[in-house]
Amino acid sequence: MDNIKQVIGVKKQKLKKLQDLKINPYPNRCKRTHKIIQLLSKKEEYIKNEEVVTITGRLGAMRRMGKVGFGNISDESGRIQIFVKKDQVGEENYKIFKLFDLGDFVQIEGNCFNTNRGEFSLRAHRVKILSKSLLPLPTVKEKVVDGKKKRFDEFSDIELRYRKRYLDLLLNPEVKEIFQIRAKILQKIREFLNSKDFMEVETPILQPLYGGANARPFVTHHNTLDIDLYMRIALELYHKRLIVGGIERIFEIGKNFRNEGMDRSHNPEFTMLELYQAYADYNDMMDITEEMILYIAKEVFKTDKLPFGDKIISLKKPWRRASMIELIKEETGFDASNFDLEKIKSFCEKHELEVDEKSGPGKLIEEIFEAFVEDELIQPTFVTDFPKEISPLAKEKPGNSDLTERFELFINGNEYGNAFTELNDPVDQRERLEAQSKLREMGDVEANVVDEDFLEAMEYGMPPTGGLGLGIDRLIMLFTKKSSIKEVILFPQMKPEE
Repeated sequence: MDNIKQVIGVKKQKLKKLQDLKINPYPNRCKRTHKIIQLLSKKEEYIKNEEVVTITGRLGAMRRMGKVGFGNISDESGRIQIFVKKDQVGEENYKIFKLFDLGDFVQIEGNCFNTNRGEFSLRAHRVKILSKSLLPLPTVKEKVVDGKKKRFDEFSDIELRYRKRYLDLLLNPEVKEIFQIRAKILQKIREFLNSKDFMEVETPILQPLYGGANARPFVTHHNTLDIDLYMRIALELYHKRLIVGGIERIFEIGKNFRNEGMDRSHNPEFTMLELYQAYADYNDMMDITEEMILYIAKEVFKTDKLPFGDKIISLKKPWRRASMIELIKEETGFDASNFDLEKIKSFCEKHELEVDEKSGPGKLIEEIFEAFVEDELIQPTFVTDFPKEISPLAKEKPGNSDLTERFELFINGNEYGNAFTELNDPVDQRERLEAQSKLREMGDVEANVVDEDFLEAMEYGMPPTGGLGLGIDRLIMLFTKKSSIKEVILFPQMKPEE
């Protein structure tokens, strides 16, 4: 700690010396003619032409020996060595160079050459401070051991990495790669949906009523209107209003907010893709889901296979489609297709599953599925035909009033998407939302509320529609092989520091 205080003291002294020299340590303007990668990709050309170039970046390793100094400059594209000689830059400019510290942002003008040791470098004609750093960066050392580059004193504390993501990005290059992949995946999703004639839309985050999922919302207050508003828990109900309004294919990539627990796959603020297609059903949503994810894999990763330890997940079409009840029977031998509440309760109690007395057979079937089936679904699987009791916005399955045309997508034991043949009968929709409201009165804080404006929109008529919700963060976890959602969110929610 004393050493850090000493380093900070030296940095502040150098800041003061710059100011005494009438040098602005934080100038408004800077100049850059080339990114470092441009120089590195055509080394011989820049050496031969002796072209004067100007680069900017953060100063890394540095050493000064009298009238000569070396250092490394990094920008987002790469790193290059700089060579600064007093005779070349002049006495006054060399004074400024001597006040540089590790971590400073600087501007270097010069020409490229190879040192006597053959290292490609930039010979400085002039140097400029762009931003004086006042705190020392954590030190990460690299050494070549047995012919391989190894890192020591890494910035690896998980809590600190998430809280100080700016340092994580600076010191752990592989972290930046995750978010570059994330950006590419989002780009490819948009490309794919645009090619299918979907229109990207934006819908309210602050809503007078929340709905579209079973979740507890965050509540805020609008001072001017003097009303409480809710941060959206799903995009669904506004999207369906747009389908009613005649926009036949829509999608949105946006933030949802759920006031619930945090774990390796849940963050209270997360990114969802929702899309809706008129004149379609949940079978069409299965088609578009497997086609889109396979498209991402081939476009971004040039493969249709994902290795996970000793497992290989194949994204080749077609993916398996099986009902929830069918999968339960496969794993346990128990047939829940008759929805006999007492038999289902007896099975749950026999296997020590928690039974809420308020739960109906549909809810208990879901609990059996979660306990016995989810972890076994390694290859991509559409789990179809969910109980009506837990699917208030999905259309009833023809010939079976206990089930709905709904699926969830599972890969490697995790759920990635949820889709329906959307309910478009306004009378049935009202009855289901009112049933959800009764559950709220009985203490279920995650049950849906009755949205009269949405119901009125439904009464004007909504065409047959398929809808899909896909968790973007979880999809990034899948493709980057990360086991925690915090690894793929730049600034995840954290508990306050003590």
